Amino acid sequence: MTQTTTGPVLVGVDGSESATRAARWAALEAARRDVPLVLAHVWTPVPVSVPHAVALGAYQDALIAQGRQWLDEAEAAARDAAPGVVTSTDLVGGSVAARLIGRSASAGMVVLGDRGLGGFSGLIIGSIAVAVSTHAHCPVVVVRTAEPPGTTPPDGPQTGPVVVGVDGSGTSRAAVTFAFEAASLRGVPLVAVHAWSDLPVTTVWELTTAWDAIERHESEQLSTWLAQDRARHPGVRVEEVVVREGPARVLLEHAERAQLVVVGTRGRGGFRGLLLGSTSQALIHHAACPVAVVPLPRS
Repeated sequence: MTQTTTGPVLVGVDGSESATRAARWAALEAARRDVPLVLAHVWTPVPVSVPHAVALGAYQDALIAQGRQWLDEAEAAARDAAPGVVTSTDLVGGSVAARLIGRSASAGMVVLGDRGLGGFSGLIIGSIAVAVSTHAHCPVVVVRTAEPPGTTPPDGPQTGPVVVGVDGSGTSRAAVTFAFEAASLRGVPLVAVHAWSDLPVTTVWELTTAWDAIERHESEQLSTWLAQDRARHPGVRVEEVVVREGPARVLLEHAERAQLVVVGTRGRGGFRGLLLGSTSQALIHHAACPVAVVPLPRS
């Protein structure tokens, strides 16, 4: 099988419980793909314009020491989850989002927790996860913290399917390829969801008489969009779902019983200039399982 993500799995580490979960999930994914795991921590330097910045050298040393400790702890958790994975660590200063986005150019995948130490309790998704998902050069997986208590952790045993949103756009096609590969690696079914309409109810009511013809057309479209990757992965059992409603709602429903949901950065309905589509944002904010956001393939 030819993998689309052949570079290392890169995981962001910041000492939070969310980042530890992400490290464990990333280690298991690196093991599935037989690639190295890189654990990265970015510490933020004190700007030189800050008064008495020279006197804060000890503070920066403490930041670096703390980052090293967090990396060691995350590496131990990763090795516990996947003992055979080759791991390395990277400790650098700078902007967290910018550094991770830059490193994504040579990575096969970036994995992040849904919120770090800098997240406020009322914020469901961290700003770093949104920024990296928007601009990364490779797929980004946001690993949600298991909630409520008793929920199966995202790095624990998983038997649910992989779910992918399909709309025929360029990033959707990339998401389909990624999702087929993910389902094949896990030995689980793939649920391909095509939600073709989020029109107002009154407008949909006017189209009711033509629904049978529209449904046949949309089902044929979905099968066509899946055909190439289905041929590459004949062992993956595929369930095709065509529904007449908005994609975010349907994908969130399917995510409740999935182990991974996959979407493109922006679908056919995206506005020019919006790099991360509303469906992708809704999923990384609210999905019950890890979410993979897949950009257009590198040229």
